[in-house]
Amino acid sequence: MADERRTGPRKRPGAAPRRPRYRSAPLVLAGLNIVLFGVFFVWPGSLGLIYSFTDYTGIGTYDFIGLANYEKLFGDPTFYQALVRSLLYTVLSVPLVYVMSLTVASLLVSKYAKGGSVAKIVFFFPWLISPIVAGVVWRWMFGESFGFVNYVVTELGNDPLAWQTNADLALMVVVMAATWGGTAFNMLIFIAALKNVPRAYYEAAEIDGANAWQRFRHITLPSIAPTSFLVVLLSSLGAMKEFAMVQALNGGGPGTSNVMLTQYIYETGFKRADVGYASAVSMVLMVILLSIALLQMWVNRRRAE
Repeated sequence: MADERRTGPRKRPGAAPRRPRYRSAPLVLAGLNIVLFGVFFVWPGSLGLIYSFTDYTGIGTYDFIGLANYEKLFGDPTFYQALVRSLLYTVLSVPLVYVMSLTVASLLVSKYAKGGSVAKIVFFFPWLISPIVAGVVWRWMFGESFGFVNYVVTELGNDPLAWQTNADLALMVVVMAATWGGTAFNMLIFIAALKNVPRAYYEAAEIDGANAWQRFRHITLPSIAPTSFLVVLLSSLGAMKEFAMVQALNGGGPGTSNVMLTQYIYETGFKRADVGYASAVSMVLMVILLSIALLQMWVNRRRAE
């Protein structure tokens, strides 16, 4: 009995070995994700790639026309205007989202902050609002003849600003709305990263006489560098694909001066029924997004080395 307690119960001769429990669970979960990835990404992407070489209109049959859509695309000034506006919007909005998210997260994790739980709910609220609803709200706020902002401006004795008819001001409104909406989610990511920075680093820096800015620059920023890279990458990709909020806020106006690439794809494919050409633009946008991701990954790898 003593030997059996030490070595465990003896196996019966000829009995099948016991298999570890839950061996099939990872396979099932991985298989489900592979199926979803194939259905919602690989299959639509493959169709888009095929359609980009055709004259498909969304109904009926189509004919293969080779690279005609791409030749038309690279000679289309409207495409270049949408591309430049999308890149400008990304360059303006991503740094603002990064700074605002990190600032709010730093304030909320500070040991001097009061009411942090309530503040987190308040700052996270914009993420719960649909981008279309957010676009409509900001459109009401910055309406030229009925907006709250122009009402305040006129009450202060100034002329109302052309938030909807001036292309640059209209773009600024979109950037501000994107910053307001994008801060919430990135704030949570930064809060998690900031809480993982060892307190001992700050205590040692305080003993050495480092002020708040020096501690933030030499301890906080290097410690959250991987998180910063993730936030910048996701924000950049999201900005280049922005559609719903811009469509609800100003529809790419005034006129077509603020039409983004995704709006250009939508209008070309659904309003003009030129699915083949819209698919070609989508493929170019995918290449641009992959280039942005690979470039940022290369820069991050070089910095890490």
